[in-house]
Amino acid sequence: MSQTLLSILAFVPLVLAGVLLIGFRWPAKYAMPLVFVLTALIGLLAWDMTFNRVLASTLQGLILTAAILWIIFGAILLLNTLKHSGGIASIRRGFANVSPDKRVQVLIVAWLFGCFIEGASGFGTPAAVAAPLLVALGFPALTAVVLGMMVQSTPVSFGAVGTPILVGVAGGLDQATLGGQLATVGSNWDVFFQLIYSRVAIIHALCGILMPLIMICIMTRFFGRNRSWSEGLAMAPFAIFTGLAFVIPYAAAGVFLGPEFPSMIGALVGLAIVVPAAKAGFLLPKTSWDFAPASEWPVEWMGKIEMKIDDVAGRTPISVPMAWAPYLLLAIFLVMSRIFPQLKAALMSVSFGWKDILGETGVSGTLEPLYLPGGILCMVVLVTFFLHRMKAAQLGAAITESSKTLLGAGFVLIFTIPMVRILINSGVNGSDLVSMPVAMAQLVANSVGGVYPFFSPAVGALGAFIAGSNTVSNLMLSQFQYNTAGLLGISGALMVALQSVGAAAGNMIAIHNVVAASATVGLLGREGITLRKTMLPTLYYLVLAGTIGLIGFYVMNIGDPLVGIATAS
Repeated sequence: MSQTLLSILAFVPLVLAGVLLIGFRWPAKYAMPLVFVLTALIGLLAWDMTFNRVLASTLQGLILTAAILWIIFGAILLLNTLKHSGGIASIRRGFANVSPDKRVQVLIVAWLFGCFIEGASGFGTPAAVAAPLLVALGFPALTAVVLGMMVQSTPVSFGAVGTPILVGVAGGLDQATLGGQLATVGSNWDVFFQLIYSRVAIIHALCGILMPLIMICIMTRFFGRNRSWSEGLAMAPFAIFTGLAFVIPYAAAGVFLGPEFPSMIGALVGLAIVVPAAKAGFLLPKTSWDFAPASEWPVEWMGKIEMKIDDVAGRTPISVPMAWAPYLLLAIFLVMSRIFPQLKAALMSVSFGWKDILGETGVSGTLEPLYLPGGILCMVVLVTFFLHRMKAAQLGAAITESSKTLLGAGFVLIFTIPMVRILINSGVNGSDLVSMPVAMAQLVANSVGGVYPFFSPAVGALGAFIAGSNTVSNLMLSQFQYNTAGLLGISGALMVALQSVGAAAGNMIAIHNVVAASATVGLLGREGITLRKTMLPTLYYLVLAGTIGLIGFYVMNIGDPLVGIATAS
């Protein structure tokens, strides 16, 4: 079989998933088992993977599934704990002091708070935290998931304290070869790496200015009672102000401080600027905006854990600062667990895993329950139990409700993530073929020639769509992107930066991220509807990033120390 046909065949599982989920609106619980079986057959028959490697990849996927379910459980448990303590009712009332306008609440809770959580922990946590919190604030479940997914864009490249850059890009490039080439021109890896992540920050900043406005417009157009773009555009001055309040400190941190803290610094500075501005009514429209009454919402908008949060019998109202304290503690704990080496090592010391599963080299899986965001969330729940002076029965009810929510997500993810691991691990096979994701990327590159930089972010997004992870996309595709730049005689550093930006945007349409976010609000079965909505901002991001890339390469002639020296390997 020719390489072109093989590359086309590699696309088939993704096309099938898209057709079933988006085209036919199949629930993921029906679509993903079928996609998994097809992927396994392609791996076995076309890629000549051994049955042992396919099975090992499946087992590896199941270990990762357990990790993701642990994060989902922690996020839901914290929300349900606050529901039973009365904290959520206080948070909801507290927004009346900032603004009752749901458009403002999106900017503060989903965008700025979500960007901070992404910067601190990554791995889909923002949607898992923000979506149920938005539901508790009176948003339809479907709206909350769509908005939560859209947060997974600009901050993602510097999420989890820079993991997609520090692990994904640095681990995905051949540092030994690059270091030798850089030394011959009087440079070094640190300088080259700084070029990459500073360009990631700048491109994201340019794309991210309008993301808050796009979030609001999608909410008012698809979920407002008037189905109006104009009601979203009316917030343009304040939304763009919010975008700038985030991206300016974000870009400055990315250029001058490094990849660990841009998303957190941008969010903290943004919150410090935007919340007082909202209270003062700065740049806000004269009329407030809200959803239609819940009785008028279509059934497809409703999740199974829509909450009656204002009825906490026999409770003394909790103050707004005390109600927000668990989320503040969550942010502090997440940051501490990522930046203090001794604490990080202690949390990671509790680990369950399987190295070289079934003897397959490189196919390993670990579960670190205390270090994962799920463990941090559960720690915060325990503190909240005492902080809010809850009764054991209330915490028990929260645990029971949260456990029930996991069942549907678990079924879908046990097919989705193993499918991903088969794709990624397919590079080890009996026919000496590249992995399926790299084959797809090669097909795109070979088809478009010199305008490939425009499609470079889309290749990164493809990797994230497959893997549900910016980090994994960068690990798979950074070297491919760099080699393609070498063949075209243009900057490899800028091309890898476009890869990372595109991989971040791809998180908005990653199937298992949608499943995970949907599970937190009881919305399983409607993943295709969410994907239809998040496709729009994803296309915006990829088109703008690709255009910036073309301008950077061919108009501004942005280079790096290795332009004209680097060759594909």
